[in-house]
Amino acid sequence: MTLDNLKAENFRNIVCCDLSFAPGVNVLYGQNAQGKTNALECIYLFARGRSFRTAGEGEMVRFGERGFCAEIAFSDLRRQQTLSWRYYEGKRRRLRNGAEIERVGDMLGHFRAVLFCPDHLQLVKGGPEMRREFLNIAISQQNGEYLKRYALYKRILENRNYLLKSAQKNQYFDRDELDAWTRQMAHHAAYLSSVRQTYVRRIDGFARAIMHDLSDGKETLVCTYESDTPGETTEEREANYLARYATEQKREMLAGCSLVGIHRDDMALSVNGTDARSFASQGQQRSVVLALKMAEGEESREQSGEYPVFLFDDVLSELDERRRAYVFSGAGDRQFIVTSCEKDPFSSVNAIYVQGGTYVSSCGQR
Repeated sequence: MTLDNLKAENFRNIVCCDLSFAPGVNVLYGQNAQGKTNALECIYLFARGRSFRTAGEGEMVRFGERGFCAEIAFSDLRRQQTLSWRYYEGKRRRLRNGAEIERVGDMLGHFRAVLFCPDHLQLVKGGPEMRREFLNIAISQQNGEYLKRYALYKRILENRNYLLKSAQKNQYFDRDELDAWTRQMAHHAAYLSSVRQTYVRRIDGFARAIMHDLSDGKETLVCTYESDTPGETTEEREANYLARYATEQKREMLAGCSLVGIHRDDMALSVNGTDARSFASQGQQRSVVLALKMAEGEESREQSGEYPVFLFDDVLSELDERRRAYVFSGAGDRQFIVTSCEKDPFSSVNAIYVQGGTYVSSCGQR
């Protein structure tokens, strides 16, 4: 898969841009706060269905304007496609190949991208929520059912927690309603945790191989999904969740929240048999995160038959020459769009200079 073109108006500091991208390495270079990350944010909007920097579309509108519009053209194994997103005065309109898209979930999975940004360097040292988010985003681009079920799970969790909070405050609550939410929560949690565990098992093999190459065979990375309610099958997991909820109900009422579920799971990472979160050096942490991101791309290719687009936002300065060389060693088969303060370290096919929200490529295109 390759991104061919990005058009945007009034997105962040972008007044108007029409950018063409080539296979291999593309570099957006220039000083800080000029608009490099804004372009990547706009591109990734079509892969994730939301910004990786903010939750609200209003914050993506150029100052003084009433809305933005953006469109990408991309090519997969079958054809070239387009996705567009228009947000104006609080109303949005999304199109795929000119046809209206009602739900954001129906847009996901068509254009796939792997993002590596500075926040991701906390995937190792950060809390479990960062690793859960990594899994949710990666899986959602491949599995539309997962995205729907996860959205349902979050709503069920909110409703169930509301009743548990009422119980904690000794206020009236409907026990039959609590039981109904509990049954639904167990049903969806069983499916979601099963999908997550399968995904972690798959990327584990890719991440191990990448970490092996990065360390000259000296380091072994192991990724394991940690669930508070395991099971070999989805049905077994659902039964186990129901049993756990029955056992923990009194404790949950005292706490006023759900103490069991996928919202408490984690992905454990170890290097040479020791917990990476506690003992990995800074260099090992960077290698682990790089291995996870490259493994995400490999798993996407395994499932779809082609690589996603790789978006690297201002992180290559955090990687030494060896790691950078490893990233771009497969650029012939993969497309990279990279932001950097300088152009020189890259033998890029397409270099785009960024200044004040304007973009000038090596071919003179804006």
